[in-house]
Amino acid sequence: MRQKKAARRKWPAPLLLGLIFSGAALYLAFRNVPLADLRDYLGTIDFRWLAPAAATIIAAFFLRVVRWRFILKSVHPIGFWAAFHPLMIAFMMNCILPGRVGELARPVLLKKEKDVPFASGLATVAAERLFDMGLLLMLFLITVQMISIEADVVVSFGGYELNADLLKSIAGGSARIGLLLVAGLTLLQIPKTRRFFQKVLSNLPHLLVFLNRSRRRHLSQTIRRPLNRWIDRFAAGFDLVRSPVKLMYCLLLSALIWFLAAFAYYLVALGCPGMTVDFADITAVMVITCVFIALPSVPGYWGLWEAGGMFALALFGISAETAAGYTLVNHAIQILPVVVIGLISAGLTGVSIWKASAPEKPSPPDRPKR
Repeated sequence: MRQKKAARRKWPAPLLLGLIFSGAALYLAFRNVPLADLRDYLGTIDFRWLAPAAATIIAAFFLRVVRWRFILKSVHPIGFWAAFHPLMIAFMMNCILPGRVGELARPVLLKKEKDVPFASGLATVAAERLFDMGLLLMLFLITVQMISIEADVVVSFGGYELNADLLKSIAGGSARIGLLLVAGLTLLQIPKTRRFFQKVLSNLPHLLVFLNRSRRRHLSQTIRRPLNRWIDRFAAGFDLVRSPVKLMYCLLLSALIWFLAAFAYYLVALGCPGMTVDFADITAVMVITCVFIALPSVPGYWGLWEAGGMFALALFGISAETAAGYTLVNHAIQILPVVVIGLISAGLTGVSIWKASAPEKPSPPDRPKR
C-alpha cells in the first residue's frame, strides 16, 4: 500500500518538470517576437477553423489505430478499442512527460491488458515509426526539390541554430538510421540469420575474461533461452515485411495519415490572417517542422515546434508575428485533442500514467516442490 501511494506522489514530478522546461522552451522561441503584436494577432484569428482541424487530427489517430491493429494482427489480434486506448495514452504521455516514454507505454499496456509479449509489442511500435519516418523522408525530398531553402534563414533555439544545413543534416542522419534499421529487421526475418545473431549474442559472456570458464558457461546458458525467445518475439512483430501486399496497405494508411496531418495544418492556416500559403506550401511547413522536432526537446516539443515552424514559414515570406501566432495556435490544436482523449482513455481503462511508462517487474520464480 505504501509503495502505491509513493508511486502516486512521484508521477506529478516529471509532469511539473516538463511544464517548467516547456515554459523555458517557449521563452527561447518567442524572445525575439514582439509579444504585443503577437497578442494583437491572436485576437484576429478566426477560431471557427479550429474545430474541423481538431476533427481531422482525431481522424488521423483513428487511422493510426487501424494501421497498428493491422501490424499487430500477425502477433496477437485485438479489437479496435483495445488498440485505441493504449495508442492515445502513449501519445498523450509523449505530450506531457519527458523522454518520449509513450513509445514504451504501448507495449507495456499491451502486455498488461492483453498479454501480448513485450518484445512483440515493441516491434510493432517500431514498425509504425519506420513507416512514419519513411513517408516523412520521402516528403522531405519532395520539399527540397519544391522550394529553395535559403542559407541565410536562421532561427535560434536552445543552443541550436535552425538553418538549412541543420535541416538537411537531421534528415540525412534519419535516413541512414532508417536504412540500417530496415536492413537489420529484414535480416531478422531470415531464420538462419536470426539464429546466427542469437548464437553470437548468447556467446558474448565468453568474452568476460575476468570470470572463470565455468561462470562464463553458466551465464551463457542462463541468458540463451530468454534471449532467443525475446528475439523471436521481436522478429514476429515485423512479420508483415514478408508480404508485399501488407506493406503496401500500411504504406497507403501512412500516406493517408500524413495527408490528414497536413490538411489539419491547412485548416488552421485558413483561420489565420496573413497566412498566404497554399496546401503544398503548408505541407512543406509541416515536413520541415517535423524534421526539426526530431531533435532532443521538451515534452510536447514546445518551443522547438514553434522555432521550426517559424523557420519554415520564413521561407515563404511570412512575417515573424504571423508565423509565431500560427505555429502557437496550430501546436496547441495538434496537442490538446491528444492530451484530452489520452486522459479519458487512461480514466476509462484505469491506467496509471506513471506505471504505464515502465514494464512490470517479473515475479520471482516459484520454488520447486519437494
